[in-house]
Amino acid sequence: MDVTETRAEGLARELKVTVPAATLDARLNAYLDDMRQKVRLKGFRPGKVPMAHLKKMYGRSAMAEVINEVMTESIRGAVEQRDEKPALQPDVDVDETAMTDVMEGKSDLSFAVKYEVLPEIEVTGLDQITVEKPTYEVPADELDAELTKLAENYKDYDAVERAAQDADRLKIDFVGKIDGEPFEGGSAEGIDIVIGQGRFIPGFEEQLNGTTAGQATTVTVTFPEDYGATHLAGKEAVFDVTVQEVAAPKETTLDDAFAEKLGMENLEKLREAMKGQMQSSYDQASRAKVKRALLDALDERFAFTLPQKLVDTEFDAIWRQVEQEMAQKGETFDAALAEDADGSEAKTRADYQKIAERRVRLGLLLSEIGSKAEVQVTDEEVQQALQQRMQQFPGQERQVLDYYRQNPQAIASLRAPIFEDKVVDYILELATVNTVPVSKEELLKGEDDEHDHDHAHDHDHDHHHHDHDHDHHHHDH
Repeated sequence: MDVTETRAEGLARELKVTVPAATLDARLNAYLDDMRQKVRLKGFRPGKVPMAHLKKMYGRSAMAEVINEVMTESIRGAVEQRDEKPALQPDVDVDETAMTDVMEGKSDLSFAVKYEVLPEIEVTGLDQITVEKPTYEVPADELDAELTKLAENYKDYDAVERAAQDADRLKIDFVGKIDGEPFEGGSAEGIDIVIGQGRFIPGFEEQLNGTTAGQATTVTVTFPEDYGATHLAGKEAVFDVTVQEVAAPKETTLDDAFAEKLGMENLEKLREAMKGQMQSSYDQASRAKVKRALLDALDERFAFTLPQKLVDTEFDAIWRQVEQEMAQKGETFDAALAEDADGSEAKTRADYQKIAERRVRLGLLLSEIGSKAEVQVTDEEVQQALQQRMQQFPGQERQVLDYYRQNPQAIASLRAPIFEDKVVDYILELATVNTVPVSKEELLKGEDDEHDHDHAHDHDHDHHHHDHDHDHHHHDH
């Protein structure tokens, strides 16, 4: 194999690889000789099929297989001997017109290998970065309010001999009918319903006001237009209801007995557990804010040439997601951007191009930092992430597990955010982090509005394994 560099401009590389026809012929003979030991042809003893006969019958397909294997090996070898790290799998250009002679063993195999290398990144000054971390501590009155809500959800009830009113709990049987015919899922017995909670179809609970235990009544309601079961949406239904019991809510006292009912040792332990859950939610928001601030600081501090094809691949993945989201909403660019004087598909593309560049830049940078810091993701951490993923699909755990077992890229996508969070933690230890107490509203402001495309957590540019995979958009570099 002869390798000649034909282009080296910036990150772009192009190599001309030539494999002599004699090498291909030797590989073909070895391939056919191996085949001769295995093939079974009528009229010939095992292992005694003449080579000339094999070439006549299988020579062309065997040569195609040999060329494919040789090209794969040559590409890998040509890149490895240069000690370079391609950003993506190299592209290969072959002169198809010359392949006839190559297949017939009349000429050498020549092809071009094109790729971009990963940029060299000099990481310095991490200890000079300063970011703010907004924080919010759960105050006593907010904790008390949540405990009161909890008590409302765990009320006890006593049966009463009076007409039902708001906040009462009724035990009912019902049979629902549309056009006089019972419908699937419209009947039940011994169901608890609290008037005013709004858990049933709008209007259903209110019509039970004034009923008494043992009474039979009729409730007429109309299913909402956006009801989950499309065959019921917008339909009027009549329910024959029998009230078994009317029970009034008892006053709940927040004391040790209430805490014990919920499985806690006492009220103080319940308060601690509740406060911990609430604080954990705010701490996650705080973590997201300081991480975003750190990524912004890194993006501003470090500048280096990006592999264009890597950026293009990232942009294409983002743009596909944008188009899918618009299609699901039944929107078009013209309609969605009509109210924006500067709105256009071209401008939107330019905005997302910048996001793609940011994501690639941060992905490569975090990978380099993590590589130098020897950040590792353990198998146990990946398994924990897999378990959390499975819990998101109750009843389909087996299918989720099989999917990840059969797709190495999917497993890499579980590893990616873990790797990034570990690198972020490493950088935050070096950087100056100023804690700034803020209001709850300020901490949570914009949390749901930040566009999912402008994040770096999808990257795991791990140089140890040379797999640059993304959570939402997978690339094999």
